[in-house]
Amino acid sequence: MSHKPWVAASLLAATAAFAQGHWPDKPISMIVPFPPGGVADTVARPVAEALGRELKQTVIVENRVGAGGALGIGMAARAPADGYTLLMSLSSISILPEADRILGRKPAYTLSQLKPIARFTADPTVLVVRADAPWKTLAEFVADAKSKPGTYNYGSSGNYGTMHVPMEMLKAAAGFRMTHIPYTGAGPAVLALLAGQVDAVSSGPASVLQQIKAGKLRALAHWGDKPLAAMPEVPSMKQAGYPVSFAQWSALFVPAGTPDELVQKLRAAAKKAAMDPNVIATIQRAGSPIEYLDAPEFQTYWNADAAVMVEAVRKIGKVE
Repeated sequence: MSHKPWVAASLLAATAAFAQGHWPDKPISMIVPFPPGGVADTVARPVAEALGRELKQTVIVENRVGAGGALGIGMAARAPADGYTLLMSLSSISILPEADRILGRKPAYTLSQLKPIARFTADPTVLVVRADAPWKTLAEFVADAKSKPGTYNYGSSGNYGTMHVPMEMLKAAAGFRMTHIPYTGAGPAVLALLAGQVDAVSSGPASVLQQIKAGKLRALAHWGDKPLAAMPEVPSMKQAGYPVSFAQWSALFVPAGTPDELVQKLRAAAKKAAMDPNVIATIQRAGSPIEYLDAPEFQTYWNADAAVMVEAVRKIGKVE
């Protein structure tokens, strides 16, 4: 009788080793915590296809929407660390736990629950209005907003998200008031702008470039430090005299306990995906150049960026 626990443990270890050795032997889920049409989804779909080819297994994109991205990120953070759950998230991943603390809530997840695999894009957000709006420049937009405090509104992907924080940074730097209207993601916020329900959005280029090219939207300025490849004529906030910058990056993560062997395989597959011609072309068509960073370099970047984002959220304070 006494040897049975040892036998059971040995069988369990052997089963785990066998399962890991044959990974992946079933489809992999890639959680996107935002609706279709946003930056995370735009990056996730070609990357999932490329990863699937490399890993010889289907990678299924699952849009798990809610709480500004916290719902889907929390699901990924709590998922079994077996290599079958991936997360494609944006830089708001760094913001949301701090936002929960400010609101007196238990965070839906902590950053320590997730392990980075690779960064794919890092785009400055762009201030966009409808093409029939009266503002042709950022100066006109700011002057009008200052003269009519609270009259205009802007849409975002949710409280403290990557479309909310940069607008609040600009409002503070330029000294004007606008009403914030949160939506469930970038796609719905851009649709609201097109429908005239909001007056402006701060969005990643991938969510708005085609509408700009179609003459439906107009970009006034961006939050970057260098010209945008997709919109070289659009000035930066710093050029306009406002010292604010913000990058909306997209990156791949796994639950923190994922075995190193699987992490290494995913990093190798992600690197090939970042060099895949279809991935590059698809994401570039959406207005985002590939800005690939492997896990170690991305971890360093993420740590520094998270510190800046947490400080920005603290300045915004409590938002109901």
